[in-house]
Amino acid sequence: MEAKGLNSLPLATRRQVARVIELDPGIDAMALSEGGAIVIQFKLARKEVDTGLRRLAEATRMVESDPEIMRGAPVYKGTRIPVQAVADILSQEASVGEILEGYPALTREKIELAPIYVKAFPQRGRPARRLWAARGPRRVSEQRLSRSAANTAGHEALGRRFHGERAISGQGAASALRAATNA
Repeated sequence: MEAKGLNSLPLATRRQVARVIELDPGIDAMALSEGGAIVIQFKLARKEVDTGLRRLAEATRMVESDPEIMRGAPVYKGTRIPVQAVADILSQEASVGEILEGYPALTREKIELAPIYVKAFPQRGRPARRLWAARGPRRVSEQRLSRSAANTAGHEALGRRFHGERAISGQGAASALRAATNA
C-alpha cells in the first residue's frame, strides 16, 4: 500500500487507517473524507500480500541449505546450483531461457522464484561487492614531497634494508667504500 501512495498521507491519517484495520481485519475499503473523495481499498493489497506470501512459501520449499553442499549456501534441492547465483544472473537482465540453457536441471518457476527467496533471505556476512571500487583514489594529505626528497627517502630505506639499521647514503657511502678498499 505504501507504493500506492499511502506514505503521502499525513501521519495521523495513516494511524487512523491502521486502527481501522486492527479493529476489522476483513475490511475491503475505507473512505478517508466525508465526501468519499479518497478511498483506500484493502482487498487488492490483501490479495497482493497473500500472493507474495504464497510465492515465498514455494521458494522456501524448493531450496535447501546443507553444510555438506556448497558450504551451506542455499541451493536448489537435488542440485548444487546456488539460488543467489541465479538471482544475480537475473538481475543482470539475462532471460529465463538463457538461464535454462545453462542450468537444464532448473525449471522456469524455480528461476522466477530466485529473486523472491534472495530478497527474503539475504546472504549473511560481508558483501561480495567492494563498495569503494567505484570511487577513485583519495588524497589523505595535502603535503607533497619533491622528487629529490622522495628519491632520498627511498634510497635511505633501501640502504637500511640491505645494510642493517645503519643507513649508508650519499658522501657517507663513498667514504665507506674508500675505507673498505684501503683497508
